[in-house]
Amino acid sequence: MDKPQSGIASPKPLSFEDTEVSFKSKSVGELKRAQFLFSSMGNAFLLKTGLSLMPLAIKFKLPFTKDIIKSTIFKQFVGGETLAETAAVADKLADFNVQVILDYGVEGGDDGDVGFDAAMQEFINVITYAATKKNVPFISVKVTGLVRFTLLENIHNQMQVANGTLVSRYHHVLEILPEAERQEWERGTQRLVAICKTAMQKNIGVLIDAEESWIQHPVDAVTMKMMDEYNKERPVIYNTIQLYRHDRFQFLKDCLDAAVNRNFVLAVKLVRGAYMEKERKRALDKGYESPIQLTKENTDNDYNAAVAFCLQNVKQIAVIIATHNEFSNLNTTTVLDQLHLPHYHPAVHFSQLYGMSDNITFNLAQNGCSVSKYLPFGPIEDVVPYLLRRAQENSSVAGQTGRELGLIKKELARRSQKHQ
Repeated sequence: MDKPQSGIASPKPLSFEDTEVSFKSKSVGELKRAQFLFSSMGNAFLLKTGLSLMPLAIKFKLPFTKDIIKSTIFKQFVGGETLAETAAVADKLADFNVQVILDYGVEGGDDGDVGFDAAMQEFINVITYAATKKNVPFISVKVTGLVRFTLLENIHNQMQVANGTLVSRYHHVLEILPEAERQEWERGTQRLVAICKTAMQKNIGVLIDAEESWIQHPVDAVTMKMMDEYNKERPVIYNTIQLYRHDRFQFLKDCLDAAVNRNFVLAVKLVRGAYMEKERKRALDKGYESPIQLTKENTDNDYNAAVAFCLQNVKQIAVIIATHNEFSNLNTTTVLDQLHLPHYHPAVHFSQLYGMSDNITFNLAQNGCSVSKYLPFGPIEDVVPYLLRRAQENSSVAGQTGRELGLIKKELARRSQKHQ
């Protein structure tokens, strides 16, 4: 699904230490803003205070709140409030052989069908826009932007106690849903169908985001059905697999079996995960086994094993390695070498979040890999949940903030010395 660009093979071995390559798209002013933000995220008191105040300030429309947020954390992690604003960021990344995954930052509608229909149309608009850009091969879609969260939860709970395969349990539950809920679900799935049809016509990949574990079953099932429909000849629809869950590596293997049996291309985005603290707390509160791995080492092992599994089955699987873990990215290129596969393989793509891990993204691009930035956009009030997750992620991942800061300081020092 990647739109091929002329890979720029690096004369040097792949390394994530070259800050000149890492930050070649950034001005000194942009680096200093990033330095301030990551320093603030490293301060536990400032982070906790900011995370508490930001949603309230937006909700009560306190003076200057939007301006402050937009010029700081929003500018670091988000492309813009509109597609037009985001286009400038995408075009700049294209200059450095970095592609873009566009994400319209909607996370559930308060307006019922009206809000969900509006979100569907926005996703279709994003696909149409992406098709006009040389470096936007994918868009990201959240099913919770198209259908009610509590309906997903209800379907998930019933699938959880049903017997059979994922898809057979899904169909069984749909048959016993009350008519009003069945029709509501049908409207939600038709929104997704409209998005997938447009994507296939426009040759744009659709990445279905992972959700909380207690609504994931219907998301997995409907994504599998979309892959069965639209991935017959090439990867169009991708599911997201969170390897911080202890059951997801086996789920990946089961998905491949289904793809082989149904003769479609399995397309997956591999991530570690985004809801760890929420997942563990809910499991503890409700008294069930946490779906989260017991240790980070287990997560890392499953993640790297999942990458290897996908590359070993690359004729049947298209994979996006979406991680900020430097070892996992470097190890992926090592496995490609061991399998005698090129770093720029049409079924293999790398991705990192915009505003983070530029040392990985830009050095992979320099090495000739197909790599993108995950680039959200949308009104500030709509992307606040996303911004909160980014801030929490940087504080909870051991060493992440310090690593970002260290690289930024190293590059600022290099530039200062160069101009002396």
